[in-house]
Amino acid sequence: MPTEPLLVFDGDCAFCTTWVRRLENALDRFPDAQPWQWLDLDELALSHDDVTHYVWLLAGGRRFRGHAAFAVLLQLQPQGILRFLGHLLVTMPFSWAASLGYSLIARFRHRLPGGTAACAMPRTAG
Repeated sequence: MPTEPLLVFDGDCAFCTTWVRRLENALDRFPDAQPWQWLDLDELALSHDDVTHYVWLLAGGRRFRGHAAFAVLLQLQPQGILRFLGHLLVTMPFSWAASLGYSLIARFRHRLPGGTAACAMPRTAG
């Protein structure tokens, strides 16, 4: 587990990379952000399946994925309204909507502006 907060994202996805860079510029406090392709996943206790389906925020010995990672990014901000929104995203019933929204964006990220075929989620059996 890294000692400083680390955001792990899919560097092959243009949509993901674009939004990580936008948030990095827009938010006052932003952790180190690295594509999973540059990292030792075993060292981070993450699997290939973990990183191809979710963005991860590793902070303070804890692991947050998907919408919860985004919520923690907001909770780290000095602005009270952003911290409030971050807490709201992980509070029922808002967390259900946030989770669904994250899942839809992740699933269709290759079709969103800036996305490429490399952004497509791997197909699962079933």
